[in-house]
Amino acid sequence: MRNDVRAWFDRRTSTSAQWDRHLLAELKGETPVSVVLPARNEEATVGVIVDSLRRNLIQRVPLIDELVVVDSGSQDQTARCAAEAGARVIRQRDILPRLGDVPGKGEALWKSLAATRGAIVVFIDADLRSFDTQFVVSLLGPLLSDPDVQFVKAFYDRPLHNGAKVMPAGGGRVTELVARPMLNLHWPILAGFVQPLAGEYAARRSLLERLPFVSGYGVEIAMLIDVVQRAGLDAMAQVDLGRREHRNSTDAELGQMAVQVAMAVLLRLHSHGKALLTEEPSMSLTQFVRDDGVFVPFTTDLTVSERPPMIEVAEYQRPMAQEPA
Repeated sequence: MRNDVRAWFDRRTSTSAQWDRHLLAELKGETPVSVVLPARNEEATVGVIVDSLRRNLIQRVPLIDELVVVDSGSQDQTARCAAEAGARVIRQRDILPRLGDVPGKGEALWKSLAATRGAIVVFIDADLRSFDTQFVVSLLGPLLSDPDVQFVKAFYDRPLHNGAKVMPAGGGRVTELVARPMLNLHWPILAGFVQPLAGEYAARRSLLERLPFVSGYGVEIAMLIDVVQRAGLDAMAQVDLGRREHRNSTDAELGQMAVQVAMAVLLRLHSHGKALLTEEPSMSLTQFVRDDGVFVPFTTDLTVSERPPMIEVAEYQRPMAQEPA
């Protein structure tokens, strides 16, 4: 690790146990905080997460002002479970309807900026099991205690359920095989981030509203690159949340995620003059399954689109209380 990255790691890395919710509630003052859960078919977990956040960080300790679930076209009871647990539920397609709707997690995150008012926005995945509200507390810690911090990323142990036993680590396979090698090669300044694809992070609205958002699974790595380009490494921090359990993906699903992560990096290399695209890259992935003794190909469209910074959208009403960057 480079000396400057090592110095950043030592200065800007904290652990969950360092952050006390009562102290942070005092530091928060009148700063509005929004927590957003992008969700698609997460009826098994979203209600538990919302209920825990409402009881512990709204009612018992006033750390959250707004709790929103953006429903990305769920076919199950995700919306009902979230609403009954106490969240404000908004259908993704109903936010900024003039601009249409694009499939993918990045779209839910981008549109959430137009549906929330917090000066600080926390993003939490809706598929977490054994959820701990300290996740949100810890992500808010660096932002509420240090005005120079603009963006905070989570990292954690990720158990991999391999069908036979629960392994202590290995859940971040796309991270280790795609994201980390590409960042170390092309953006070594980001090498100190333990989990660049983590779905839990928090940031100041004044930063988020000035970033483009990639539509699919590349949103996290694209955001990391865009944040360091715009705000600099010292405006970024990370927090060790301990252990995170979620629904593991199949190898086929991971392959599709890997394509979108790689594409997000490639597009940023191109935009920063580090790569030349002589032709449009293919946005499809052909994979194979064995069926009745033979391998059968199937192809998935993995088109990656990008939304402009929210501050450029005419319908966006910037919260009056938010100071400009």
